[in-house]
Formats: sequence, structure tokens, C-alpha cells
Amino acid sequence: MAFDIDMIKKVYDNMTSRVDAAREIVGRPLTLSEKILYSHLWEKTPSQMYKRGVDYVDFAPDRVACQDATAQMALLQFMHAGKKTVAVPTTVHCDHLILAKNGAEKDLAFAKTQSSEVFDFLSSVSNKYGIGFWKPGSGIIHQIVLENYAFPGGMMIGTDSHTVNAGGLGMLAIGVGGADAVDVMSGMSWELKFPKLIGVKLTGKLSGWTAPKDVILKVADILTVKGGTGAIVEYFGEGATNMSCTGKGTICNMGAEIGATTSTFGYDDSMRRYLTATGRQDVVDAADKVADYLTGDAEVYANPGQYFDQVIEINLSELEPHINGPFTPDRGTPVSKMKEEAAANGWPIKVEWGLIGSCTNSSYEDMARAVSIVNQAVEHGITPKAEFGVNPGSEQIRYTIERDGMIAAFEKLGTKVFTNACGPCIGQWDREGADKQEKNTIVHSFNRNFSKRADGNPNTHAFVTSPEMVAALAISGRLDFNPLTDALLNDKGEEIMLKAPFGDELPKRGFDVKDNGFQAPAEDGSGIVIAVSETSDRLQLLAPFQAWNGKNIIGAKLLIKAFGKCTTDHISMAGPWLRFRGHLDNISNNMLIGAVNAFNQKTNSVKNLLTGEYDTVPAVARAYKAAGIASVVVGDHNYGEGSSREHAAMEPRFLGVIAVLVKSFARIHETNLKKQGMLGLTFANEADYDKIQEDDVINFIDLVNFAPAKPLSIEFVHADGSKDVILANHTYNASQIGWFVAGSALNLIAAEA
Repeated sequence: MAFDIDMIKKVYDNMTSRVDAAREIVGRPLTLSEKILYSHLWEKTPSQMYKRGVDYVDFAPDRVACQDATAQMALLQFMHAGKKTVAVPTTVHCDHLILAKNGAEKDLAFAKTQSSEVFDFLSSVSNKYGIGFWKPGSGIIHQIVLENYAFPGGMMIGTDSHTVNAGGLGMLAIGVGGADAVDVMSGMSWELKFPKLIGVKLTGKLSGWTAPKDVILKVADILTVKGGTGAIVEYFGEGATNMSCTGKGTICNMGAEIGATTSTFGYDDSMRRYLTATGRQDVVDAADKVADYLTGDAEVYANPGQYFDQVIEINLSELEPHINGPFTPDRGTPVSKMKEEAAANGWPIKVEWGLIGSCTNSSYEDMARAVSIVNQAVEHGITPKAEFGVNPGSEQIRYTIERDGMIAAFEKLGTKVFTNACGPCIGQWDREGADKQEKNTIVHSFNRNFSKRADGNPNTHAFVTSPEMVAALAISGRLDFNPLTDALLNDKGEEIMLKAPFGDELPKRGFDVKDNGFQAPAEDGSGIVIAVSETSDRLQLLAPFQAWNGKNIIGAKLLIKAFGKCTTDHISMAGPWLRFRGHLDNISNNMLIGAVNAFNQKTNSVKNLLTGEYDTVPAVARAYKAAGIASVVVGDHNYGEGSSREHAAMEPRFLGVIAVLVKSFARIHETNLKKQGMLGLTFANEADYDKIQEDDVINFIDLVNFAPAKPLSIEFVHADGSKDVILANHTYNASQIGWFVAGSALNLIAAEA
């Protein structure tokens, strides 16, 4: 039986009347995305039509999921909210704090010792507040959600940008910061600007070396890392129904890499098969009763141009395997063009590592297709030229593929099988030799390939591709190897052509597991006491941020003018810093240390305007804070791209940054700034970015008139006494301005409690 089956049935019971009401109000057929949005309104039955990309709307998500790195801050905030238990089904998953180094058994044991304080804290808080807890080693949050919690037509939020993975089972699953999660866990509404809609029509059928991963790699190449911002991507067409459920999950997962609010597919037989195989026939029975409401109306898919804001069409029968990168997931190269692209750009041809797994590609089908390539290498005596690493997506996946001989097959090639956890995908990889910072190439089936993300080496050229292509490229040892046309030499000097990969969509003998790692919460957690040591360097109870004094902010200093791409990895790095995710003071020592200073083109080197000396970004921010001086961060386009980590907003807030002024924001980061009581602003004229100088003193001259749809005037006083007054736009509505006034959204929740 599925978790929370009664909740799921209630969603379906309400869905038909709410969707019917919405269809009547809107006056036309509805997309799947609209059906889910309108059936999850906080007001319950729709009473009006909402304008895409304009109206802020209150929603009532069905559930919340948190991973261990972000859960620490989310739960610390929830404790501050003063509630007795969570208002909706909620889970915590321990998958980020496990370093990949020696292999699953040793790495897991080390993590349990090194992070025992954090795991114990998360376990006890979950137990107290009615939260399901998935122990270290149980698996990656998004794979576990797909296996256990996702359901067609549902809405969930999660404190990880790849929460969108659950769209593979027909949900609207959206990545958020911890403060948003606290709202829903506390029984409050969740606010979102009503998204625009991008339709992707898939025709034809995948075959040969082309995999679901190639669909999203192609879409990323088309839309770029910001092309989906503020939009839901809805996939449909015969190509969609011909694809496996976990393949759909892969596509939705990497929707985060185009900035999309989320991605989804309509309910179909592949979802029925997957739900049944994972022990949720009761969900199938309930969903089948409302099946027409769990996909877009037929008229929508017949004439998509009339109903979507943008339509993309991809013929899967013609789609070629892609290899995206380096340094950005939207730089797409068809495998047939890689040889010339690599040569033209000077990319290292030798592949050092092939990494398979992550929340994006760690399903049974993914592993089976990759193993089909591995088995060919073993059978024909081909010695792999690169090292291999594998992260199974969950203990259920690991146990099942071990039973079916896949683990043994990987190990014949010398593969390191790491823990069922994120590992190298999020920088939790102790890669030997990475400290030498040598120029090299790795290939992986992960979702992101930003500079330094996997191993901390800025010279590692990381390329994203499907698991089967990872296997082929790692075995060949060459980035420009094309398995569709190129042969390999075996140990006897014979030329061998690899056959196209094949893998069962689902295990023929069914899934199996001995201990899935789940801990149910106590029925009554009121007597459980949560203890956090004052001397801990891992955990720190939160103090409320100071409320705005109602006056204009005068005399602020420029902290940094960030140049070019500035992702959440640049603002708050992961990797070794993950250990401090529950201690705001300690983790703030990584604030913006990866951002490039536009004035000297260096990282972590900014001018302290109090001394005239250059120092690290956190040190200068702390100096301004100690002097009672507010500071400002300036950035370029798509600022805050990447992870949902709210630490990228909380750290600047903690260190006295009052405003972030950029050309454009990534959606989640802009919301996180608002939630923490900061000013997230955009240039009314992007060229004004160039007017900002290193020694500027900044005055917010009309902040006292802060109001919805009213730009703010900001005065930049230069070192020579000259001034520029810049107009800054914002997207704050009245309630969001209330967060700023109160000092944070959490301050309001705590006051109400």
C-alpha cells in the first residue's frame, strides 16, 4: 500500500469538481499543469482565472520533502515557528552528507561517524514533529520520492531544486527554499507566481543509443539555463507515452537546469506499470477513476500553439545522443559533432572518469542499459581506459541490481560502487589528485557540471550525458568516441563495435529490498526534547533577523560586483561546506567565495572600503556588519542559478547584506531572498550595471515608499563625489513587502504562533 493513500484519494475526490469549475471560469480546455494548479488552490474551488506570469497565487501542496543538507536549516526554522507537528505529510532524506571515496561500506560508516550529530538531530526532530525519516544509505531523495510518494495529479514542494524529478509520475513537484517549506509544514498557504506554460511535443520513439536523457539535453540546448524561468514545461505526444516512467523522471529532473518552475507528463500506462511495480496498485486504482483529469485535454495536445506560451517539437526517432558541457549543462553537442567541437575548443580528449547515478539517472533501467555496455566490454576483452564510479539511487535499486548480477558486472570492470547517495554529483567526492588542479575531462550522468562542482578542481571539464554513453566513453577513454560509428580494440587487437544498449524498464523478478532505511515518526512526539549544544560547530539554533526600522538605508557599501555566471555554488559552495549547513555562522564563511569580482577578475578578493585593503568576501562583510554598515551585492543575469539552497540567501542576510541588485534572477533564489527579509532587485536599465564602481557608497533614497509595482531609486555615490541614481525594479507584492518589514517571513509565522 502507498504511503498516505487516504490523502491521495482525497486529492482525487476534490479534483474533478475543481477542474470542472476552472475549465468553466477559464472558458477553454486545460493543460495538465493548469488542472493541477487550479485543483490545488488555497481557496479550494477556483473563483477566478489567473494571468500567467503576472498573478501571485496561494496554493495548498499535498506534501513536503527535504534532503539532509537543506533540512537542517528548514527544521531549525520550523522549530522557531512554534508548531506542534507538521500540517502535511513530510519526509527528510539523508543523502547529501556522505562522501564518496573508498566505496559504499566504508564511506557510509565514515559518514555516520562524522555526521552523527546532524543525523541524530534530523532523526529526533523528525520523530518529534511527525516527519518520516530516511536514514543515511537509504537513497537519494528524488529516487525515493518517485518510488514511494509521487502520484499523478499531486502537488509537492521540496527543499532541493531537483524535486521536479517527481514530474515523471505526473506531479507538479517544485523546488523551494526552507522558508517556503516551513510555510506549508506549518499549515499555511504557499505562494507562487502563476507560471507560464511551455509545451514540448515529442513525436517518434527512442531507439538505439538515444535515451530519455538526450531529450532534456536537447531541450536545455534550445532553451538555455534561463529559458524556462517562470514556466512549467509540459511534455506530451506519442513520444512521451512511448517512454518509461523513470525516463520521464530523468527529463523532469533536469528541467531545473533550464530554470523551469517544474516539468511534468500526463498519466499513462508507463506510470501504471511503475506504480504497480513499486507496490502502489492502490494509487493506480484511485488514479484510473479520474484518469481524464490527470492529463491535458485532448484539444490542448491537438492544437498546442493555442494553449501554451511556447511550443517545442522534438522527433525522438531523429534525435541523436548528446554530450553537454563543459561548465554549463545547456551547451549541447551531438555525439557526431564532438570530435570537431572538442578539437576547436581545446577540450581534453582523454576521459579520466565515468560516473553513473545521481538523482537524475539511477533507476533500474538506467543501470541495466549501462551494464549492457559493460558486459560487452567484459565479453570481448576490452580493458576500460577510464575509472568508473556508480551511485545507485536507493537501497531498493541497489539490492535489486545486486540480486540481478549488475553490481558484479560493474565490479568486473573495476568500478567503485559508492553509497546510495548524491556523492560526486554535489561535490561530495574525495577524488585523488584533484588538489593538483590539472586540466582533465570527466563524463557523468548527473545534472550539473559547473566549474569545481564535482571535485573542486576548476580545470575539470565535466560533460553530462546518458548512463550508457558514460559507459561507452569511459571504456573508450576518449571524449570524441562515437559508439554509433567507431570501433574499439580489445586485448587481442581486434576491432569491436559496441551494440546499442538495452535494459529492462522494470525488473522482471520485481523489486526487492531487505531494509529500505525508513523510520516512521512517533505517534506522539510531544515528550521528545531536541538538544543542540552551544559549542557545536555543526548545528546552531536560529535567532530572528532584525526587522526593518522603517527608514531609508543610507551609507551602504558595495560588497561585490559579481562578474558573469554566479550560481548558488558560487554564492554558497557545497562539497566540504555541507558539514556546516546547520550552523549559519560557520557556513557564512563560504559566502560568495566563488564569485568573480568584476573589478579585479579574482575570486574571494574584494576591497574593504573601511581600510582600503583587499580581503575575502566574508571577512569584508563581517567588518561592515561589525561597524553597523549595510552592504549590497550586484550581479549579472540569472543570478542564483542552480540549487534551491537558501543558505545562498541566509548567509548574505546574516552578514549584513541588505540588497542584491542584478540583471535577472533565477526563480528560487529571488524567492529565498524575499523570504529572508532582503531586497531582491533588478536593473530597470541593464546598462546601469556598468555604472557601478568599486568604491561606491549606496543610498536607498525612497525605500520609505516601498510599494508593489513601484521601482526603487538607488543613489550610487562614487569616490570622486559624482553620483548616479539608478532605477531598480522588483516583483514584491504587499505580503512580500511585509516579510521585508518584519525582517523575514519566518518572523511573521513565529509572531502569529
